[in-house]
This record gives sequence, structure tokens and C-alpha cells, in this order.
Amino acid sequence: MTTPAIHVRGLHKSYKDLHVLRGVDFDVARGSIFALLGSNGAGKTTAVRILATLLKPDGGTAGVNGFDVVTHADDVRSVISLTGQFAAVDEILSGRENLVLVARLRHLKNPGKIADDLLRRFSLTDAATRKVATYSGGMRRRLDIAMSLIGNPPVIFLDEPTTGLDPEARLEVWAAVKDLAASGTTVLLTTQYLDEAEQLADRIAILHEGRIIVNGTLAELKRLLPPAEVEYVEKQPTLEDVFLAVVGSHTERP
Repeated sequence: MTTPAIHVRGLHKSYKDLHVLRGVDFDVARGSIFALLGSNGAGKTTAVRILATLLKPDGGTAGVNGFDVVTHADDVRSVISLTGQFAAVDEILSGRENLVLVARLRHLKNPGKIADDLLRRFSLTDAATRKVATYSGGMRRRLDIAMSLIGNPPVIFLDEPTTGLDPEARLEVWAAVKDLAASGTTVLLTTQYLDEAEQLADRIAILHEGRIIVNGTLAELKRLLPPAEVEYVEKQPTLEDVFLAVVGSHTERP
């Protein structure tokens, strides 16, 4: 299928006088990683909650896997999974028991095999029988992502998946996210970490004050700034340079 996995046009959302989203447009290609980058309060989580049918937009349209998020919310829920900012795992259970429980709740056949396959896929087999309370932050997050994949949803939303993790745990999660896309899963990732978007995303959109102000590949975004020359050595702009430049130029003034 050549149609995008996620299609958003003119999305608006306000909370009384607070305008969180003000005409957001973007598409996410199937099997790709799309990063929605922005500071705290930029509207990233609100956009994800609308796409996951947890909020209704005030205006505009949004579709996931061909289903409208408002008129076909049940269909959307059947093809997505959402992983929030904090790992939603049961610390009393083992990693394997968490996975088996979710598979049973979804009435899937062979929950034990599903659990073992996911433990293997996310390099958690050696810790399968340990209580999750003993897991590191990176292991918990990998288990959380594994749980969200039960039922093989074609689209997954990761809302700031590495918040609060140490550098080593972040690398573990990054590897897991790359594996998702390599297997054909479409990933929409929200983050405030510039290096995370730079490392993971096929396309990056910067959300600022409720609007998408730039959207493109990393190479396209870097071309927004001219290279600087210092002693005849060309310095290519980093994503941080691009972010600060475009956000600064679009900041509203009183």
C-alpha cells in the first residue's frame, strides 16, 4: 500500500483559552520512523492522544491505517499500540508473566509462545523468570514495548520512550525501536531529545507553539542552515542548530 500509515490535516485542539494544536499537518509512511520533536508543552502528547483515539480534536482530520480517528475509533484501536512516557509493567510479575497476561487478555492462541518469541526479540530471555522489580530502566522499557507489540499492531506510538533513562538504557531502547521499523512496523515517536530524533527517525517534524514549522529528513533539515567555514574546515549544522534556528524564528512575540 502506498497510502501513508498516518495522515493528519489541519488538526486543532484547545483547552479553554489554551490553543495546543493550531492546524497540524503531516504524513507518516508505512514502515518508517517519524519523530515529532518539540519542547515540553509543544503539543506532542496531545497529538498522539488524538491519533490513539484518547482525545477528540476540535477541528481537522486524522487517519491511522486508513481509519478516521473520530468516526472509526474502534478500527483505529485495533491497529495501533501506545506506549506512554513511563513503563506500564507489573513489577510483581516476571517479564514472561507480564507478556503472557497481555496475550491472554487479548484472547490470543499460544500465549506462552508469543511471550517467548518477544523475550527473544528484545533480548530479555535470560531475565524471563525474574520479577520486573529487579529489571533496569532499559529492560523495563524494552519489556513495555514488547507488551505493546502483542497482536502485531502495524502502527505503534512511542510517547517520549526514553524519559528518565540513563544513556546505556536509552541505547537499548533505540536499538529496539530500529528493530521495529526493520520488521515493517510504523513508528511515530515523540521526543524532546534532539539526538534521539537524529539517531532514529526517517523523517522529523518540529512542533512549536501548536504548529509544524519544519518537516523533512535529517539531511533536508540540515540544508535549512548554511554550512559554516572555520579555517577552511566545513562545519555541517547539527539538528540542534536547526531546531534552535527554526524555533527562534517562529516564536510568537507579545
